[in-house]
Amino acid sequence: MPETPPTIPRPRRLQLSVGAAVIVGLVVLSGAVGLGLLKGQAAPTESVALTADAEESAVSGELYVHVLGAVEHPGLYVLDLDSRMVDAVAAAGGTTDDADLAGVNLARTLEDGEQIIVPVVGVAGDVGGASAVQPADDRVDLNAADQAALETLPRIGPALAERIIAWREENGRFQSVDDLLAVPGIGEKLLAGIRDAVRV
Repeated sequence: MPETPPTIPRPRRLQLSVGAAVIVGLVVLSGAVGLGLLKGQAAPTESVALTADAEESAVSGELYVHVLGAVEHPGLYVLDLDSRMVDAVAAAGGTTDDADLAGVNLARTLEDGEQIIVPVVGVAGDVGGASAVQPADDRVDLNAADQAALETLPRIGPALAERIIAWREENGRFQSVDDLLAVPGIGEKLLAGIRDAVRV
């Protein structure tokens, strides 16, 4: 009687089919992931513009001040935005023995870009502003005065005040009080009457 050929058990075929399906599924999944990555590289997301809040937060919280005068280490210093005069003086190593602290408001808040000059005892000084020391008087500054300030001068009315400002805008700063003679309408006599009331 001829022998019956052996048969492959059905469960084994089922296991092979499931295994093949898993492999095919992995290949398809890998292809999909790879395609997604390629698409992501080909079309990057757009950059988003900063909002007003983001721009404000991006601003550095620092201010620059130039400390001069009777301090141990004069120079340019970077301080926090809420710093006061005392912080600037401390950053410069403190004051020297001849510093006139009566002329310094140590509690004043600072502004970015200002120059601080700590005066020496017996020397007139002003550390209250963002500019260099100003003379301790109330003369009108020809290079900074507006029309109203110029009109406070003797015999300077609206028309002459406008001419002074126009000359300044066209020719730059007044280098001396005598430069007023170049302004139309101002002669030697008028200049003599206001000379002691103005400065440059």
